[in-house]
Amino acid sequence: MNDPVTLLFGVHAHQPAGNFPEVIENAHVRCYRPFLQTLHAYPDFRFALHCSGALLDALCENFPDDVRMLDDMVRRGQVELFGGGDMEPVLATIPDRDRRGQLNALSRKLATRFGQAPRGAWLTERVWEATVVPALAECGIHYVTVDDYHFLCTGRRAGELDGFFSTEESGSRLDLFPISEALRYRIPFSPAAEAVSYIESLARQGRAAAAIYFDDIEKFGIWPDTHEWVYGRGWLKEFVEGVLASSRIVTSTYDAFHRSHRTRGIAYLPTTAYIEMNEWTLPVDAAGRYVALVRQEKDNGGYGDTKPFLRGGIWKNFLSLYPEANWMHKRMLGLSARLAAVPANPALTSLLYAAQANDAYWHGLFGGIYLPHLRRGVYRALIALESALDRLAPRRARARDDLDRDGIDEIFIHNDALQAVIADDGRAAIRELDSYALAHNFGDTFRRHPEHYHRVIAEGDRTTGPATGIASAHDRVSYRHAIGPSDIVPDESARTLFTEEWLPSAGAPTKVAGYKLVADESAEAAAHFRAACGGATIDKRIALAAGRVDVAYRITDAPGGRFRTELDLAMPSCDGVGGRLIHGEATLGGFGQPVTLGDATDLALDDRFLGGSVVLHCSRAAQIVARPYHTVSQSEAGFERIMQSVTVTLSWTLDRGEHDITVSLAVVPHRPGTADPPSSRKTAAAKSG
Repeated sequence: MNDPVTLLFGVHAHQPAGNFPEVIENAHVRCYRPFLQTLHAYPDFRFALHCSGALLDALCENFPDDVRMLDDMVRRGQVELFGGGDMEPVLATIPDRDRRGQLNALSRKLATRFGQAPRGAWLTERVWEATVVPALAECGIHYVTVDDYHFLCTGRRAGELDGFFSTEESGSRLDLFPISEALRYRIPFSPAAEAVSYIESLARQGRAAAAIYFDDIEKFGIWPDTHEWVYGRGWLKEFVEGVLASSRIVTSTYDAFHRSHRTRGIAYLPTTAYIEMNEWTLPVDAAGRYVALVRQEKDNGGYGDTKPFLRGGIWKNFLSLYPEANWMHKRMLGLSARLAAVPANPALTSLLYAAQANDAYWHGLFGGIYLPHLRRGVYRALIALESALDRLAPRRARARDDLDRDGIDEIFIHNDALQAVIADDGRAAIRELDSYALAHNFGDTFRRHPEHYHRVIAEGDRTTGPATGIASAHDRVSYRHAIGPSDIVPDESARTLFTEEWLPSAGAPTKVAGYKLVADESAEAAAHFRAACGGATIDKRIALAAGRVDVAYRITDAPGGRFRTELDLAMPSCDGVGGRLIHGEATLGGFGQPVTLGDATDLALDDRFLGGSVVLHCSRAAQIVARPYHTVSQSEAGFERIMQSVTVTLSWTLDRGEHDITVSLAVVPHRPGTADPPSSRKTAAAKSG
């Protein structure tokens, strides 16, 4: 007779800081509340819960009844609360001082609210690097959960992974529970009785075996089809009752199991994450080869043995895969270092931790970095932090640095209202434009990157669900929007502000490249560049003045033709109802509508969600074209088109000779008590005066 198997059941709940309130409300209604209500009725079903600090704060503020229900389950010993980084960072990607700070912040929050300091911790996206061990151990964490895949990569067999192991780094000990991939794929997608039967099959004679499960709670109601399956059709209730009725399964918290059992021995894990993540981190060509190799092994029946050796990439690859992610990350590291150099300030530390939230730095099945509101949350925190640090420890008006370590310097110019970051890459374009009053980066857009899953769109693959149960989001293919081949053509370069092109009277357009920084020893917030293009010499001077950026062009020896510059402006309303394009007193349309003005000097982009406007003014009448820019990404709900920015093109017909053109971009916060901006004409007049 086999000994009972101990089910260690855990769920992870997280919403990004600053997520839309309606998203959190939907998650609460479809998942968090019914999950807690269901399990509250079964006090003998013990489980673990990790709730990120950002989500816990939102639940305490908006859904106190649910929090009281959770508190009741904690106090009766049914629930063990797991710790982790407060704002859900990938611990391996933030400085060690911030690891400790984030871990302690969530532990204090749990101890204060629930009277239980955590002994276990959730690792964001199960990203493992041994460098995190000392911080975890020194913050009172005794164990974490990782995937069984992490252990398979060390050569261990799946049958061994039914308990916890120990590791160390620089003498600091941490214990490791390997999460069963087989359980992750069954719960809650297989029929409940089948999942219970599988757990029973893990019992061993003379061995204290554990069935280890820890995964996203969103699979219990938020993923497609799961709400009806888990609650409407009673999957969770049937599963819990099946477990409790089984003579071969006992439930326990991780803490109780850890205290009453011995380690299975020492283990050293490679740097890795869960197996799907290792595919997502690869560049598109490598991902294609990886997927083909996996498919070949599965077809040959050898994948079970060879899987540990088909490693894919690591999480940090996202920082090289997406330059936009790398830039945010290095901005965060720079401000972390600045913050560490000033006296402790809890409010500023909270801003830094918010900027370290993982969600906007990567992409896989979920939107991640493709979602503008997630990136905006990071930049909002970074810009507010930088503004505060500038008051505490002022910077020079101009500085130069290769912040993102790509071999190309950036020129930082700033005043009390704005900051512009210009890449010295030959294009002399603004890659980041920050308004301190609005805590917003108008350069926060995202280019079209090639993605491995774009082949699915091209091939028109569809879902092939399981014979029984429901399909996991990993196995579904669906479309939230109509998507065509032109929607997935990658961009050749980054989306920026003020990128120029020369269109000769005859011949093909030529991008203005080769801008060189003109030596300028002044300390003002300005930068001067010069380039040759099509026989003309173009001087481009970018300068900040109060709440505006002035970009002045002097074109000499112009051969005749058209000169144009293009700006991609990140506007928070995107194609929602809060954004509008205004010329003079007239509203031309929303940001999601293409607009053309034949001979104009002004255009305003008003954003009610932002609480301000961008007003463009040209010293010389131009053709002005504004159009929405979209990318295509995948999510658990299907492929979707996402508006990233408003692309504004300004162009002028130039005769032979010399020309001077200045484009001013003013950031105008709304007046208190009103959401209406001044008209573009009035703003331009006030600016000119």
